[in-house]
Amino acid sequence: MLLDTASLYFRAFYGVPESVTAPDGMPVNGIRGLLDIIAKLVHDYEPTALVACWDDDWRPRWRVDLIPEYKAHRVAQLVPGGVDVEDTPAGLVRQVPVIRELLGELGIAVVGAEQAEADDVIGCLARRAAHAPTPMPVDVVTGDRDLFQLVDDTTAVRIIYTARGMSKLELVTDAVVEAKYGISPGQYAAFAAMRGDPSDGLPGVAGVGEKTATGLLREYGDLQGILSAAADSSVAMAAGVRAKLTASTEYLDRAMPAIAVGERVELPEVDGTLRALDAAQLASVRALGERYNLGGSLDRALKALESAAQH
Repeated sequence: MLLDTASLYFRAFYGVPESVTAPDGMPVNGIRGLLDIIAKLVHDYEPTALVACWDDDWRPRWRVDLIPEYKAHRVAQLVPGGVDVEDTPAGLVRQVPVIRELLGELGIAVVGAEQAEADDVIGCLARRAAHAPTPMPVDVVTGDRDLFQLVDDTTAVRIIYTARGMSKLELVTDAVVEAKYGISPGQYAAFAAMRGDPSDGLPGVAGVGEKTATGLLREYGDLQGILSAAADSSVAMAAGVRAKLTASTEYLDRAMPAIAVGERVELPEVDGTLRALDAAQLASVRALGERYNLGGSLDRALKALESAAQH
């Protein structure tokens, strides 16, 4: 199980009142909410390995170089030569380092990579697990549609999609992507490039929406096939659509590598195997629980993780 960690702790922060605090008054709603999310996921899906994938760089410079608008609307402060500061609620900013520390104390592998988003870590690890000498099924937990590109029934990679809330989780398989968009998961990146995605600042092709993008992919297979058809006057294509695609060829050439996840990431071997905590580790976790008033949320996470480690 690969967690899109930031996606989950943002959801947790907004799902639990900020009035839930530590003894010193620090909000812990994001921490407690994330613990409850992990407890539910581990209890319901019983992973044998769990990795919290981390945004070491939530807006990698190489993606911005390809698509200058990429996540621009979410920048709180530009940092020349460094990682831009994301617009994050002040109450959550203080909780993020505690979340990272606590995940480590719980024995959950936390994995990030230089100039990479959690999406890239997820993409790399999902493909690695699927193509290992002994393949391992993968559940990716996220509220981000971009990761639909990883879905693959053949290699048992699926998405546990959180967009409708933790009480309405959706398992995304090949058939679900087909039903939602009329395309295969392998076509999703091209679909997103043409349609655009305001949440990531991807402009898309002006005048090409979901219906047109789906129709083009069903007709021509992939983006290269679409652009080749647009460039060939002997191929039947609506004049307006041909003009829009031709005008956007350079954008599409840049968008595809920006949307693809995990292809520029090299990670060492990652052992996400869930193991029971020893007495000293458990005492350390309990001390954090007392310090931050994590209460029943920590108890539920520990119970679920211990149960998973024993299977």
